Amino acid sequence: MSDTLFADASKRLEKALKYVSISEDAIEHLKFPKASLAVSIPVRMDDGSLKIFQGYRVRYDDTRGPTKGGVRYHPNVSMDEVQSLAFWMTFKCAVLNLPFGGAKGGITLNPKALSRMELERLSRGYVNAIADFIGPDIDIPAPDVYTNPMIMGWMMDQYSIITRKVTPGVVTGKPISIGGSLGRDTATAMGAFFVIENIMSKIDRSPPETTVAVQGFGNAGAVIADLLSKAGYKVVAVSDSQGAVYAKKGLDIPSIRQYKLSSRGMKAVYCEDTVCNIVEHESISNEELLTLDVDILVPAALENQITEANVNNIKARYIFEVANGPITSVADAILEQRGISVFPDILVNAGGVTVSYFEWVQNRSGFYWTLEEVNQRLRQKMVEETNQIWGIAQELSISMRTAAYVHALNRLGEAISAKGTRDYYVNGKVSVP
Repeated sequence: MSDTLFADASKRLEKALKYVSISEDAIEHLKFPKASLAVSIPVRMDDGSLKIFQGYRVRYDDTRGPTKGGVRYHPNVSMDEVQSLAFWMTFKCAVLNLPFGGAKGGITLNPKALSRMELERLSRGYVNAIADFIGPDIDIPAPDVYTNPMIMGWMMDQYSIITRKVTPGVVTGKPISIGGSLGRDTATAMGAFFVIENIMSKIDRSPPETTVAVQGFGNAGAVIADLLSKAGYKVVAVSDSQGAVYAKKGLDIPSIRQYKLSSRGMKAVYCEDTVCNIVEHESISNEELLTLDVDILVPAALENQITEANVNNIKARYIFEVANGPITSVADAILEQRGISVFPDILVNAGGVTVSYFEWVQNRSGFYWTLEEVNQRLRQKMVEETNQIWGIAQELSISMRTAAYVHALNRLGEAISAKGTRDYYVNGKVSVP
């Protein structure tokens, strides 16, 4: 297999397979995606010109239920990336014991270069192209990088137009007014917060004595920084795509969020009402943020941020992956050798798909929950699965990542075996009613 993102993602299984007893059929089944679709999306631009965009959707595995996964709009979207993310989603859903398989989608573009009307035409065109590939009982898209509730609303509306019936369950992450769930916009960060709090309590670290750096200040990164700051953790650095800010004494995260929202810039500020004053800080790069001497590092941006090239410069004691695949498999092995604990994406950032599941359930029942109910159910799920994975890691003396894959593989193997394997057909006895 070529040295692709998917090949690197697949290497995560190698260690885990040593600790599970699943059938050869299950292993073979998980090597390849069930279905992959590449489409061309013609869009009439505001200036009257026609532009063709490339879109993708991959359904990796649906053994445990309809597939589930986000749609991202980004210049680096490719079939390899989408397939890798669908692979991770398969294991993420199994880790959280959700009745879903894994999927992912995306369109290759810079969304910031399009007008809102062009984005709407693109989003509806994407659904036109993949309408036969998705559905509330087949594959359910959701927001991801540079997609949001408005875009999900357009997609749901377009699918409903095509099928001639209102179908809110076809996507999740929609606006509340058209079937979205309370808590979905903060779910990824909230789930990660519950995992961090749980782990820190296990190793007996209190928030005030714990320093944190967060790479990425989008929806997930900004919210997790805010949650940790309000819980008493000392968040000393945050970054966006343009750069990072660092203050040894800690940052006022709510003020930085307010400043960034109004100015689209990243500075360490203290805001009182609408007036923001710049406070003493260092401007550093995203790369420098990763190498800060902090207790907790939270990569919340894109894939492959910690690689063989910079892994030996990492000084954090604990890394919680809020982004998907921010650490390559080679770097992961080096971090483990150095005694740096990594808490994997398929657990840490699974809050998003968990509340997407809650939204799907609410859409299908027509009964909607309060924010308190959503967060309570999310906390229960995240804490329960974190405890199980922690127990596996301790029992087998393996990393949390390997333990998470062991946990997922056991559930996937059981589901695949339930449909019949070689052992059943060749070695088993068939009982006749």
